[in-house]
Amino acid sequence: MKVLDRVYMSLVFVFLYLPIFVLIVFSFNNSKSRSVWSGFTFRWYMRLFENKEIISAFSNTIIIAVVASILATVLGTTAAIGIIKTRGVVKKIIMAITNIPMINPEIVTGVSLMILFVLIYNTTGLLEPGIVTMIIAHTTFCLPYVILSVIPKLRQLDPNLYEAAQDLGCTPAKAFFKVVFPEILPGIITGGMMAFTMSIDDFVISYFTSGTTKTLPITIYSMTRKIVSPEINALSTILFSVIFVLLFAINIRQIKSKKVKEN
Repeated sequence: MKVLDRVYMSLVFVFLYLPIFVLIVFSFNNSKSRSVWSGFTFRWYMRLFENKEIISAFSNTIIIAVVASILATVLGTTAAIGIIKTRGVVKKIIMAITNIPMINPEIVTGVSLMILFVLIYNTTGLLEPGIVTMIIAHTTFCLPYVILSVIPKLRQLDPNLYEAAQDLGCTPAKAFFKVVFPEILPGIITGGMMAFTMSIDDFVISYFTSGTTKTLPITIYSMTRKIVSPEINALSTILFSVIFVLLFAINIRQIKSKKVKEN
């Protein structure tokens, strides 16, 4: 059985990661061929950074990801603190509502938000589809990841510490930042990094709420509808590397926190 398990896992890794490996290798290919290697070069990366459309899309992607992840982190942490204090059926209902953006198909979320933003814009003249609507949309679907990262840390926290800090003279705000905040900070950082990663990677919801604004996933999609340029390989390699580093950092942080608990 162990041999079969290893074979199965090997096949899974081959099917999942071999295409990515090929993409990365051919991002350094000297020719435009997607099947023949003709030498090593960095010129597709150089051309990538000379492409104004891609640079603009990259700027939009980073702005949206940073703002949305910050908003999701602040709102998610606040919501987690409120949720952890509720009890019974109310808590179950709130958690069910919180999980909707995660289990709901992205295309349904994207179309729903698009209809909402268009309705608001046609009625009030506000929220024209663009970078603001994308930030709101990204904050919406990133929020549950922050909440689910912070809640376990709040559950591990001794509730008496907060009250003890107030008994010793701390104001509620000071007691929170001196006692509670340092304990839940790993969960906040993990949730924020997850939100940032999800925002950078999103295409479906961004496509429906972007208006004329383009992010990197949307730009890549528009480029692949024409001739597939090796610049796309280079861009995809950079995106994969950024997301891989962020996820690796998140996993390392989680492993370290588990070791600290065990010790």
